[in-house]
Amino acid sequence: MATAAPNAKIVSEVYSRIVSFFGHQQWWPTITPNRETEVIIGAILTQNTSWKNVEKAIRNLAAAGMVDFRKIAAAKKEKVAQLIKSSGYFNQKAGRLQLFARHVCGNYGGDVKRLLQKDASELRHELLQLKGVGPETADSILLYAANKAAFVVDAYTKRIFSRVGICSGDVSYDKLQHLIVANLPLEMRTAKDFSQYHALLVELGKKFCTKREPLCEKCPLIGLCGYGRAALGDVKNSENNKV
Repeated sequence: MATAAPNAKIVSEVYSRIVSFFGHQQWWPTITPNRETEVIIGAILTQNTSWKNVEKAIRNLAAAGMVDFRKIAAAKKEKVAQLIKSSGYFNQKAGRLQLFARHVCGNYGGDVKRLLQKDASELRHELLQLKGVGPETADSILLYAANKAAFVVDAYTKRIFSRVGICSGDVSYDKLQHLIVANLPLEMRTAKDFSQYHALLVELGKKFCTKREPLCEKCPLIGLCGYGRAALGDVKNSENNKV
């Protein structure tokens, strides 16, 4: 693996290239006044599904007046499951939503802002004790609901940085998170910058660095990415062999 200095240069260069290409991003999108609650619901529902499916589920919850942890906690599980059916694994996710809602109601009187105002490390530890909340979900809640500086590592992040060549494809969540944060300038280790960087990586992963048949030739990271250089080299060699 590359040394710390090259990593620092690459982590910053990836950001520079994709922000120049896509422009500044605003994330997390919400549709109700209960932003914090909606973000947490979305962070739980987005596990193993697309954001498009999550949006549909949130619209259903909003139409039913259920973007409210007190109402989710008190509702029948079957009702919650039906409303979030589009998100997949809906029975399991309904149970997890209700566990989270009952935690907020039982410990914070239903006021999620009381939970979110905790110190970042204490809040993260508490979130990780809840069934169905892993590191990515916890950090999404920290960053987007509590506005605390936590870098979210998702499948796009792993795919992009492993292809660029600074980690393996099976790198652990904590290791990649540390690698990225440690190699960003101190002035960029803020909630605003982490949110921006994460949103940009999502855009890149969706539009260019796809799981299958990535569009390497048009990708803003071409020239920086080892995977892309190899892929385009293979294409050129194949074309030359045909001549």
